[in-house]
Amino acid sequence: MPTLIIVGIGPGIGAAVARRFAREGYAVGAIARSQATLDSALGPVAELGAATAGARADAGDEHELAAALDELTGRLGTPDALVYNAGLIRADTIDELPTAEHQRSHAVNVVGAIHTAARLLPQVAQSGGGTYLLTGGMPTPVPDVTSLSLGKAGIRALAELLDAQFRAEGVHVATVTVAGTVAPGTPFDPDAIAERYWQLHVQPRGAWEREVLFAG
Repeated sequence: MPTLIIVGIGPGIGAAVARRFAREGYAVGAIARSQATLDSALGPVAELGAATAGARADAGDEHELAAALDELTGRLGTPDALVYNAGLIRADTIDELPTAEHQRSHAVNVVGAIHTAARLLPQVAQSGGGTYLLTGGMPTPVPDVTSLSLGKAGIRALAELLDAQFRAEGVHVATVTVAGTVAPGTPFDPDAIAERYWQLHVQPRGAWEREVLFAG
């Protein structure tokens, strides 16, 4: 059975991506900070008939994240699709956050994605390839959300670096850059966004895209 693992499943994009892949017969593993979030997101996935597994971890904590990834791969195997959807979203400006808070934001928004790649992409490549899809945003930096703007710029750079390293080994790395506020029934409906993740995952190798801009 093919497998999807999502880091940072959440109630919006992450849960929608999980449901979209489950409808295609994928088992779904998910990581979130709370059991309540996991239960809420994975319950509808299980109702679709998919095998599910959840693990609690803070994506900004290297040791928690590594343990959770190992737990999920131990239960479900190496993923065919891997999604990094964790993010610390808040209003802040360049002069508002102390250094520790900037570091905390960067740890969740970027460094967790690096640790996830380092932990799993060699396995994905060795198993024959797959996809690593990262939730992007802030195509234009905004001063009122400085830490997120910096984080999403880092995600785009990371995708480029990982593409250069892993493309030849059969791993498709791409970002879905969401240019608006995600909400059901709007132009940024999570189910519509999730469809783009699925399309990236099934793209033939000769047509791989590295970034999709979802503009609503």
